[in-house]
Formats: sequence, C-alpha cells, structure tokens
Amino acid sequence: MTAVAEKDEFLSQADSYRHELLAHCYRMLGSVYDAEDLVQDTYLRAWRSYGSFEGRSSVRTWLYRIATNTCLTALESRNRRPLPTGLGGPSPEPEAELTERTEVPWLEPLPDDAIDSDGADPAAVAVSRESVRLALVAALQHLPPRQRAVLILRDVLKWRAAEVADLLDISTAAVNSSLQRARTQLAKVAPDLDSRPEPLSSEQRALLDRYVTAFEMKDIDEIVSLFTSEAVWEMPPFPQWFVGAENIGRVVDSQCPAGPDDMRLIPTRSNGQPAFGVYMRDATGSAFLPFQIQVLAFSGDSVGHVVTFFDQRLFETFGLPDAYPTDDRPEDDRPHDPHAADQPSGTPVR
Repeated sequence: MTAVAEKDEFLSQADSYRHELLAHCYRMLGSVYDAEDLVQDTYLRAWRSYGSFEGRSSVRTWLYRIATNTCLTALESRNRRPLPTGLGGPSPEPEAELTERTEVPWLEPLPDDAIDSDGADPAAVAVSRESVRLALVAALQHLPPRQRAVLILRDVLKWRAAEVADLLDISTAAVNSSLQRARTQLAKVAPDLDSRPEPLSSEQRALLDRYVTAFEMKDIDEIVSLFTSEAVWEMPPFPQWFVGAENIGRVVDSQCPAGPDDMRLIPTRSNGQPAFGVYMRDATGSAFLPFQIQVLAFSGDSVGHVVTFFDQRLFETFGLPDAYPTDDRPEDDRPHDPHAADQPSGTPVR
C-alpha cells in the first residue's frame, strides 16, 4: 500500500470522530461555521502529519490534540462570542426601539443533527448534547482560551491532568491551577457543568404544542402563560434582553411585525434543546419565508429561557426549508385565533 493510500485509509477510519470533534470545536469557538472550518482544518493537518503519528495514543486522542491546538491558534485572532445576557443588564422598556449590534460576533446555535451520527458512540453523543447547551457554551466564552481548553478537556472529555499538560506544554500543577480558576469563573455565570438535562415530560411536550399555536396566532395572553415569572428572552444581534413573562409578552406584541396567522413554526432541535424555525408571511401574503430560529430551555413545566436568532443562514444549516410548505390544511384544522373578532390581521414589514 502506498503512503497516500495509507493516509486515506487512516482518515477514513478517523472520520467516525468528526461529529464529536465538531462539538469540541463549537464549545471552544461558539460558532457552528467556525467549528466546521476548523474540523476540516484538523483533518487536513492530520492527513499531512500522518507520518508523525506513532500510535502512542489513540487516534481519537491524537485528533483532539490537533483540534484543540487548531482552535487555540484561531482564538488568537478572534473575539469571544457572547449572548446579549453576557453584555449587561436587562432592558426595562420592551416597547423601546431595538438597536442592532452587527459588529459583535454573536454566539451561534448548533443543530443537534450536526453532532448526531449513525454508528457513533452513544456515550460520546450524549456528552456532546449535554455539553453544548447554550447557557454553558455562552459561559465558556467568559474564559480565556487556554482556561477554556483546560476545563473542556478535564471536565467534559475527562482527560487526565497529565494528558492536558502534555497537550498544552505546561506543568500538571499549572493545569490544576487553571482548572480551578476556570471552575470558579464558570460557577458565577453558568449552570453546573455536571447537571444533566432530563428528557421532555408529557407536560412539556404538550406545552410545546401550545407554544406553536400561541405564536402562530400571536395570542399574547397565551404566550405570557407559557413562561415562568423570571423567564429570559434575548435575540441577537439586538443587545437588549428582557426578564419576566409579562415583559416577554410586551416584546412579542410590540416588536414582532406579525399579526395573527402571519407566522408558522417548524420544530427542530438545537444544543440539545427544543427549537423552532419561525417563518413570516411575506408582503404578498402568499408565502412564509425564514424569519428566526428560537431555542428554548424549560424551567419545570414552563419555558424559562428563549434565545431568538435572526441569522437566516441558519435555516439551511438546520436543514429547514427555504419557505414554509404550502398550508393546505382544511380551514377547520388551522389554528383558531380566540381574539380574531377584535384583532385585525397584519402584514409584517421588515
């Protein structure tokens, strides 16, 4: 077998780790697009340096070493990716004009399909889903890159301190010190790294059905009833964010350019959490086009947090259609607006 053929055979075997490496790079970078690029770069570097792989570690460990160093190099020229909640306090006026911050490299959501794959190690898939929760990835952005790498390698991937020290070319004592500082900082801004999200209950699944109907009909009273009293609503690229079910209802009422029956929702999954692709009726009234991706987190049996992303590239990334399928449901089967008699239909303007 030629050297090139050996390299290609090696990378074919190594390709089974691609999805978990994507999750790793995403935790480091907070961007699905940057993560995809750096995974490609990782495999290219592995192919080029195949001759230096001596088999002293597993192929998986070797690829993680390359990926981590590739991420650290990339982060030398990149700013952290926050969510609005990481930039300041909540906004007091839901009806006030919203201002975009397009210069901020905002955190991006990660579709579950990007880290799930047939034949992958179920344990690795579970770790990937649990450790890419939006709140956690946003919190990781507060850490310096090397601290971020230490915490992910030690607490997510469960590497030994000596392995991390070897990768980063520092002492084991330095690894332990960096890990302690990272844990202390993370505890201030994030849920417990060891917490495990539970499968959705029947009550939560029923609430998601109500959520779809409420937003499609823009039923503000019903929307308010779905959230906890301390729920958070944020929507990059707008830095303003809001706390409380009543404020969330006011934001949707005053800032969303839809009337009843002007939105359609398609369920999806993001960051191990329920999510929806939201489509808005266009100016002609004949089509529903991509508008936003909403990623939800539950608090008990109510919605506790929603991050709404307006980057419409995400629809393709999530495998969502570029227009909502034609609504050919019989009239009697379509969502009914309980306030139709006193609430005229509107046409969104963007």
